[in-house]
Amino acid sequence: MDPVSVGLLAALAGGAGGEVGRQAWAGLSALLRRPFQHGQETAGGSAVSSGEAELVRLEHAPADPARAQALSTALAVRAAVDADFQVGLQRWHEQAKLVRTGDGEVHNEISGGTFHGPAVQGRDFSGVSFTTPPPITPSSPPAKD
Repeated sequence: MDPVSVGLLAALAGGAGGEVGRQAWAGLSALLRRPFQHGQETAGGSAVSSGEAELVRLEHAPADPARAQALSTALAVRAAVDADFQVGLQRWHEQAKLVRTGDGEVHNEISGGTFHGPAVQGRDFSGVSFTTPPPITPSSPPAKD
């Protein structure tokens, strides 16, 4: 499973995405409260965090990238040792990725000079094709004899 993006976690903790973002954050909180299904220790005998403490720390300081990274790491470790958690986390992650968090925000601007021709502004275009005729240029005035 791909790790959960630090940017996504920080954005959701900071309230991005409005009501949908809040629901995604609540879903992650509920997922983390589930008990471990397959032990709480790694092969080396060290305890595995449930991720709840990291989630709470990130809630208190959503702009701190170290806290978001700590939560991402805790999620990855827990998913590695708990197959049921991994399945739930994958489901949650697919839904959470759909939340508009402002990542990749685009600002388009055309200014100054003379502009002739079509302009397409936006983000994440795919499978788009445009065919336009060449621009019409004003013809030169007739020469005077």
